[in-house]
Amino acid sequence: MKIEDTPEAWEVVETKERFEGYVIRVVTDSVRMPRDEVADRDYVVHPGAVAVLALDDQDRVLMIRQYRHPTRQLMWELPAGIRDVAGEPLVAGAARELAEEAGYRAETWHTLIDLRSSPGMTDERVRVFLARDLTKIPDEENGFVHQHEEIGMPVEWIPLTDAVERALMGMIHNSATVAGILAAYAASVEGFATLRPADAPEA
Repeated sequence: MKIEDTPEAWEVVETKERFEGYVIRVVTDSVRMPRDEVADRDYVVHPGAVAVLALDDQDRVLMIRQYRHPTRQLMWELPAGIRDVAGEPLVAGAARELAEEAGYRAETWHTLIDLRSSPGMTDERVRVFLARDLTKIPDEENGFVHQHEEIGMPVEWIPLTDAVERALMGMIHNSATVAGILAAYAASVEGFATLRPADAPEA
């Protein structure tokens, strides 16, 4: 059997809108199941996100720490953001997030990993990019103004091997961050030669 996720769409008998916020919507679909049963499935409709694992020439990962209110935690994460610019290529959005949140630009980009953050309750898709050949953006060139949770957000560099250890020890919890760290470590064994290009299509 070929182990690969494939498109599939079961019949939706009815959709009910439950909530609409600034970023997300919550809906209930009545879905026709096997044996002609109909069951309700609640889920969050999300525009998707991009994240960046920036790796320097010392094999250190750039990480930021941000307050996440639903978890009531300060969480160590990769620079990331929602796909909120219509028509923007995903890698361009990732480059923008890296510049805005961390103040860096990268010359070399690859698709690192694609994931569904929690497919039982949201349609959110996250693409994590690997960014290398990094340069710091001079402060006078980066006019982005941090606000809300981003105010005072620290930027730290951690060796990739240490990041792997912290993920496996349960010290880092953000799903895209954990997936990106482990994917980067696995891909480094082959010198990143097996990674897809930055503009690889999404399944």
